[in-house]
Amino acid sequence: MKLTQQVAIVTGGARGIGREIALTLAREGADIALFDVNAQILEQTVGELRALGRRAEGFAVDVTDGKQVDEGVGKVLDKLGRIDILINNAGITKDGLLIRMDDAQWDRVLNINLKGTFLCTRAVAKHMLKQRRGRIVNIASIVGIIGNAGQANYAASKAGIIGLTKSVAKELASRSITCNAIAPGFIKTEMTDVLPEEAKQRLLAAIPMGELGQPADVANAALFLVSDEARYVTGHVLVVDGGLAM
Repeated sequence: MKLTQQVAIVTGGARGIGREIALTLAREGADIALFDVNAQILEQTVGELRALGRRAEGFAVDVTDGKQVDEGVGKVLDKLGRIDILINNAGITKDGLLIRMDDAQWDRVLNINLKGTFLCTRAVAKHMLKQRRGRIVNIASIVGIIGNAGQANYAASKAGIIGLTKSVAKELASRSITCNAIAPGFIKTEMTDVLPEEAKQRLLAAIPMGELGQPADVANAALFLVSDEARYVTGHVLVVDGGLAM
């Protein structure tokens, strides 16, 4: 139980990769606070976490709203007493070719993916600085490293997260707070399930390991980065992509 008596916030934690990370941290002893806008699914995941014997709370928080984020962090401290880990996972896609992408598509993706990561990190860092310890893991994407046609907004948001990660790592390292990013490749989630079969086959042909990743592959990487084994790792981008970008 690597994370006994620790408290983790997972944003976008109700489903997909966020849910898998939350469950993985809970199995290692962490109590969990979830931030998500989907209240119904949020309660289902909270129930799963409590079934593991952990304290778990769900908060309906829009990560693009600084006031909601600050209030959510305050509620976590009131109910769970501390914050040791922050997983910035909340994110969306709104794909389209550059010349057809409207302002709303750009703004929505940047606001949730990048601004949301900034707001949550800022709010939690204030507490971590006082306790002189913390682990922050930001979920970026391989698309933020290599780009992808039709995803200029998503690629920009994830590249921004990588830059933010490295800057935060330098600012907080002296207080024993690490900040790292994970750049998943194509992971089997609701996002990839809706791809046409032909598109899936093209993807698989580009991945040396010949298969999509699983949410657990990302969750296990996150577990390493928040554990004591990674105490001397900060400002790093851990690519989990089956060899796609190498």
